[in-house]
Amino acid sequence: MTSTATPPISPDAPLIDIRNLSKHFGSNRVLDGISLGVHRTEVICIIGPSGSGKSTLLRAIAFLEKYDAGEIFIEGQLLGYVNQDQGRRDATTAEINRVRQHVGMVFQHFNLWPHMTALGNVAEALLRVKRLSRDEARRKAMAMLDRVGLAAKADAYPIRLSGGQQQRVAIARALAMEPHIMLFDEPTSALDPELVGEVLQVMKNLAHDGMTMMVVTHEMGFAAQVADRVIFLDQGKIAASGPPAVLFRDVQQERLKQFLQNYLDRNAFWER
Repeated sequence: MTSTATPPISPDAPLIDIRNLSKHFGSNRVLDGISLGVHRTEVICIIGPSGSGKSTLLRAIAFLEKYDAGEIFIEGQLLGYVNQDQGRRDATTAEINRVRQHVGMVFQHFNLWPHMTALGNVAEALLRVKRLSRDEARRKAMAMLDRVGLAAKADAYPIRLSGGQQQRVAIARALAMEPHIMLFDEPTSALDPELVGEVLQVMKNLAHDGMTMMVVTHEMGFAAQVADRVIFLDQGKIAASGPPAVLFRDVQQERLKQFLQNYLDRNAFWER
């Protein structure tokens, strides 16, 4: 039986190490030579216009999209490929799963099973993937629902939950797998405005607890308050990067200035 233990890495080494990453869809280069390190407990917010490659970058880190060139290392392990003397080969599904086993991802849409309760949605992967007993899976799923403030909704089906509650169940489901890294792909974009805050609060709590996070978002207030670094993607490249207090207050890069202008006109979002 293959061990699923993650080899130890230096505390100073990045949990995610992206080196010269590129990705094409046909003739369209969506990611163009991106290099980025994400360290333990760091919160990175990725912003940028539609089509800039934000979601593709996150999907590549979860290997839901195969990248064409460059390298992604997760906790020191190459994702998606195996280096050999003759060059690199495609990794097997088992090898990919072993590398990304501690990566959790939350999507725009909740993708809950409609025939299962909130508790059942969170417990299912614990039963099937972690091979926990039914009682163990139930206990852990309840603890995760409690963590996102939904213990009282454990027996509710998705149709009886608001969009914000469904997204919080999706977060609980990802947390139940004990990720070291959480990826969020515009987790509030499908929500009504009044429901956004409850999801962002759960994410703020995770950041406060030390979870390493990469968040693709249009919520500039969240990025300003929570991110250690903000990455601005434009045309598949990192056009600007830095702490939000620097990046948002003293905008030097012209393209970023254009992108932020609507927010700056309406909100002093770093002061919320």
